[in-house]
Amino acid sequence: MSNTYRGQCFCGAIEIEVTGEPEGMGYCHCESCRAWSAGPVNAFTLWDPNNVNVVKGKEYLRQYNKTENSYRKWCDKCGGHLMAGHPGLGLTDVYAAILTSLEFVPALHVNYAETVLRMKDGLPKMADFPSEFGGTGDKLPE
Repeated sequence: MSNTYRGQCFCGAIEIEVTGEPEGMGYCHCESCRAWSAGPVNAFTLWDPNNVNVVKGKEYLRQYNKTENSYRKWCDKCGGHLMAGHPGLGLTDVYAAILTSLEFVPALHVNYAETVLRMKDGLPKMADFPSEFGGTGDKLPE
């Protein structure tokens, strides 16, 4: 039986359900994620888009894509951020903050060259992205 995790926007009008296990988890330090999240870092969980479903409130879901890399989605009622589609990667980032029953086990930091918050946690710090995701694969020191 697959694991199922649920999350919701700030007001609860939209509910998301993800099944299985994430393809990856970590932290993104890029300027876009910082600006979107209004925080110094974004905790991500990456999923196969087929395993991500809006089970309530789809009519309130809105989308904005500043670039073709990220289709950011939020609730039109409360403004709560929910997820971002990454079509080039074939993955959907459901923000870790809304999946409260999922144990968040980050594996790496991406876009650490842009960080404004140094984190000494022993995880790999990628300058941009791993090479398998189109990045240089370069690692930076903690």
